[in-house]
Amino acid sequence: MARVELQGLVKEYGAVRVIHGVDLEIEDGSFCVFVGPSGCGKSTLLRMIAGLEEISGGDLLIAGERVNDQRAAERGLAMVFQTYALYPHMSVRQNLAFGLENIRMPKPEIATRVAEAARMLKLEPYLDRKPKALSGGQRQRVAIGRAVVREPKVFLFDEPLSNLDAELRVSMRSEIAGLHRRIGNTMIYVTHDQVEAMTMADKIVVLREGRIEQVGAPIDLYNRPVNTFVAGFIGSPRMNFLPCTVTARDEAGVTLADAQGRDLRAAVDGRTLAEGEKVELGIRPEHMHPDPIGYPVEVDNVEQLGGESYLYVHTETGVALTAHLSGQTELSRGGRAHLAIRPEFAHLFRNDGTALPRLRLGELEGAQAS
Repeated sequence: MARVELQGLVKEYGAVRVIHGVDLEIEDGSFCVFVGPSGCGKSTLLRMIAGLEEISGGDLLIAGERVNDQRAAERGLAMVFQTYALYPHMSVRQNLAFGLENIRMPKPEIATRVAEAARMLKLEPYLDRKPKALSGGQRQRVAIGRAVVREPKVFLFDEPLSNLDAELRVSMRSEIAGLHRRIGNTMIYVTHDQVEAMTMADKIVVLREGRIEQVGAPIDLYNRPVNTFVAGFIGSPRMNFLPCTVTARDEAGVTLADAQGRDLRAAVDGRTLAEGEKVELGIRPEHMHPDPIGYPVEVDNVEQLGGESYLYVHTETGVALTAHLSGQTELSRGGRAHLAIRPEFAHLFRNDGTALPRLRLGELEGAQAS
């Protein structure tokens, strides 16, 4: 296990800078996920840690040691790629053992490590099979097993589930998270799928255009995003945004007017706002529900999933919104509806995208009582 520190890390390809001075500390034993849209720099950053990309500036420390100039093989890391990259002519047992044989590890030690990895990853029944006789999920477990047998300081995962179908992705998420709980090593995991990030990480790093937008625990990023980018990226379906104008402020929050002049409320600290200022109100789909006196919308589509439903609607000014309802609904495409937006669940963002601090529930109740 090891602590990983990125100090002003920079990556340049000629005159083009793609990683812009990233500072980050990844604690010993943590499961850290880099997440962001395609082209944000997450895989490049991972490859810099792995030693597969040269570091243009800054320092990379692993277990307190600067490793900028160390070769990949000297850093004590193991990487699992998006493609399985198994040797097709070798059995599972031989694939697991191959890397250890190359470094001339004693055969009894190799056998012990392979047996333990196979037990941990439930590969024991498949040890004598060739990769072509395995399912996609089993092949990916073998790829993970090749990393496990090396007993590295840090595990690196570069979108390892991208080639699996939806059902296998769910089961493999659970298996990788379970592996982390059992062995306790530091793991750094790259994905564009924020659901993977939310369900597996104890720390998420949200990246955009080679810069860190926010770092924190999954639920903290979900509840208190620092800007509209993080708010829209973390959460599925994404957060809804309504353009509004500030009309009043008080201790319990901010009063807003939408494009039609309808009043809305957000339980945020609006002391720095000015009346007449343009803002965006953010509300997550699960925090909207039908209410006769709610916000008027027209239904574009309904997805009925049995235990839950999704409403895709638009406002009178054409703003698209999504509502996530528990259970089933009688609403249908082309119908009219009213959706409640509760102030305590609302977020508020300035014109530059930065978030206003949300009031905690206790603070809100105290303000209302006074």
